[in-house]
Amino acid sequence: MDFLCDVLQALVALAALCFIVVIIVAHVTAEMVNLTRHEKEKYFLTASGEKEPFPSLHDPHSRELSVVVPAYNEEFRMPVMLDEAMDYLENRQKQTPSFTYEVIVVDDGSKDKTTEVALRYTQKHGADKVRVLTLVKNRGKGGAVRMGTLSSRGKVILMADADGATKFSDIDKVEAGLKDVEPKLENMAISCGSRAHLEKDSVAERSAFRTFLMYGFHFLVWFLCVRGIKDTQCGFKLFTREAALKTFSSLHVERWAFDVELLYIAQCFKIPIAEVAVNWTEIEGSKLVPFWSWLQMGRDLIFIRLRYFTRAWKLESPQKTD
Repeated sequence: MDFLCDVLQALVALAALCFIVVIIVAHVTAEMVNLTRHEKEKYFLTASGEKEPFPSLHDPHSRELSVVVPAYNEEFRMPVMLDEAMDYLENRQKQTPSFTYEVIVVDDGSKDKTTEVALRYTQKHGADKVRVLTLVKNRGKGGAVRMGTLSSRGKVILMADADGATKFSDIDKVEAGLKDVEPKLENMAISCGSRAHLEKDSVAERSAFRTFLMYGFHFLVWFLCVRGIKDTQCGFKLFTREAALKTFSSLHVERWAFDVELLYIAQCFKIPIAEVAVNWTEIEGSKLVPFWSWLQMGRDLIFIRLRYFTRAWKLESPQKTD
């Protein structure tokens, strides 16, 4: 009996030591918000090939809607999404001439012809409607979305994946969700597209192991970071300009778990968040590697909570991009 007690005490002590080590590692390895741009990332090309500087999210809005599309090696999947988006936006503008928009494609250091493909839309529609921000090196999806958002002109800003998994016309639903959110303190609000209503069907198609990983991730999100949002990872989110500035200026995580930190920051600032069911179809060619990506996201969730807990990361006032 004494032996079992000694073993139990040793395991508790080991667990406590491991927890302390994890806290120290999380604190010491914490990187600060990086809003620095390479010189080439400060400009976009016009339809005639001339360079013009990107505006700043700190500037007053001059468009009703900005659509930010993060893209990494998306030369084949992106045209389908952009065709659908441009058809919707052009038709909406014809019906409501006062409606103005822009699409910002952020090439996240692609090794294929993503930039060249996106520039065809600039040449077709003009740089006032379609702009391409080419990052010198890969930052990750979160880093790409942030750089595009900080370069936008919209009164509201939509984050939309390049694979077109969410039907673009569902923007009507997230816009309605944004309008219904109350109260909007300093005009800050977020509306998240959600696939939670599709979860039962997706579980039936997944292996038991992938289902276990999915539910494990959902639990960690709820336990460590974000409460009240069933689907934090859907890449279809709409922000008021003020909410985007407040949240993206404090964002640290640039890889897969960036959505969770973004919503964690929003809840810390008491920014109201709506969750709206949207259509979603799984598209082949996902960059997500089932086991390793989930493992990385799980690690990031733990580090997000610990780094804010130890104040290695702090919620900052909006900073200007260098």
